[in-house]
Amino acid sequence: MSKIQSLLEEYGESHRNPVNKSIHWICVPAIVLSLLGLIWSIPFPLTFSVGPVPVNWATLFIAAAMIYYFSLSVTLAFGMFAVTGLLMAIGYLIATQTGVELWISSLIIFTVAWIGQFWGHKIEGKKPSFLKDVQFLLIGPVWLLSFIYKRFGIRV
Repeated sequence: MSKIQSLLEEYGESHRNPVNKSIHWICVPAIVLSLLGLIWSIPFPLTFSVGPVPVNWATLFIAAAMIYYFSLSVTLAFGMFAVTGLLMAIGYLIATQTGVELWISSLIIFTVAWIGQFWGHKIEGKKPSFLKDVQFLLIGPVWLLSFIYKRFGIRV
C-alpha cells in the first residue's frame, strides 16, 4: 500500500460517522481558507512577486504544502493546487468585497470552523487525527479530495 493510501485510511478511521463527515466537508475547506488568510495577513519583510504571484508567508506555506503533496501523490497535488487557488480567490473576494480586514474575517471563520470540527469529533466519539500526528492537518483536505477523485474515477 502506498504512503498516501495508508494516510488516507488512517485518517478515515476517525471519520466514519456521517454527521462528522458532513461537518468536515464544510469545516476543512473553511479552515484552509481562513488559515491562508491569517498567514497572508502576517507582514512579510520584502515586497516582490514571482510573475503574478506575490511572495509572502501564505505563498511560501502553499509552496511547502505542495512539495509535501507532490511527495505523496502527483494527482492529488495537482488537485490541491487547484483547490488552493480557488480558496485564495474566495479569500480575495472576502477581503475586497466585505469591508472587513482579512485577518478579522479569517479569524472568525477559523474559530467557527474549528468549533465545528471538534463538535463533529464529539459526535464521532474519536479524537481528531492531528492530535496523534500533526501531518494529518495536511491530510484532511486531500482526504476530502480523494472522495471527489473516486467519484470521477481518478486514481490517487
